[in-house]
Amino acid sequence: MPNGHPHRVTWAYAQEAELPGTTPHVPSFRPVTRAQRRVAAALALGPEDRPTPQARVAGHLIRIFGRSAWENAPDGDAGLIRIQRVTDRLGRLQRVPRGVTIVPERIGRSGESEWVRAGAPDERRVLLYLHGGGYFFGSPRLYRPFNWRLSAATARPVLSLDYRLVPAHTPADALEDALDAYGHLLKQGYRGEDIVVGGDSAGGHLTLALLQSLKERDLPPPRAAICLSPWVDLMCEADSHKLNERSDVLIPARKLASLGRRYCAGKPDDDPLFSPVRGDLTGLPPMLLMASGTEILRDDVRDLAARARAAGVDVTHQEWDGLVHVFPVFADFIPEGKAAFRHIAAFLRRVEG
Repeated sequence: MPNGHPHRVTWAYAQEAELPGTTPHVPSFRPVTRAQRRVAAALALGPEDRPTPQARVAGHLIRIFGRSAWENAPDGDAGLIRIQRVTDRLGRLQRVPRGVTIVPERIGRSGESEWVRAGAPDERRVLLYLHGGGYFFGSPRLYRPFNWRLSAATARPVLSLDYRLVPAHTPADALEDALDAYGHLLKQGYRGEDIVVGGDSAGGHLTLALLQSLKERDLPPPRAAICLSPWVDLMCEADSHKLNERSDVLIPARKLASLGRRYCAGKPDDDPLFSPVRGDLTGLPPMLLMASGTEILRDDVRDLAARARAAGVDVTHQEWDGLVHVFPVFADFIPEGKAAFRHIAAFLRRVEG
């Protein structure tokens, strides 16, 4: 293991998440200092808890600097490219703790994907992660703080896919890249049951489209799927797009709906990229769905959970109170974000037996 500290990050995460089994060589953690007790209290949080003061402050700042930037950006490609460039610069500032390894890998026609390993993960299992960003921004580099936590919490390497983005490409190209990445893992010797697929926002939508496409191609499904605030229906027809238009601190509803109409133009209703939830959900793997009750995608996720359960899918649906869209991505600032990784790990322990 590079850096000579194979368990430094895993031990740090064990302190945060108290996850027995993250690594067998780490003793159980018991908080003794005030800071450690605060971390333990944060990790005990669940969907039923009210937002923490840190979450409320973070939401206010995200509204000022995040939502307003998207809301005030020009319509059309010029606005998309402006946000893309800003987030690319933010990605270059991301750092990871000692003990985390980043290994780049190119797959098919996608960009520079990367393997993220925290501590000493079980190499027999893997998590393919599809980042969010409305299909027009985001990258593995921007998601490094999220992905190292995901690797530490789930005790497996994370393959973060650098799929092609709008406006130079289309969501259909992103789906092609996701299929290539999944096929790449199968060629490396992973079985479907060794693979977990996850994604947030547009990446959650891409996760659902990938599951449907794997079924259509009669390819082995992954063991489980994790969808964080997934953008289930690109047409944005759910009631919460209007009801939560003001309470969503990150996504301007008008901008998202405009993107969705652009992406769906000319698509048939049964196209998996139009709305994967409208298709046949039978046979899909167990799903963890996590969203906020105040975001505009709330009802999309509720609808997905109901339809999937009706199709016989094992669904764990968590709706957290009053948090920002894809709050686990903001784990450095929001206690509930740290707690989300504990819930993700618990879900995978259950479905994997």
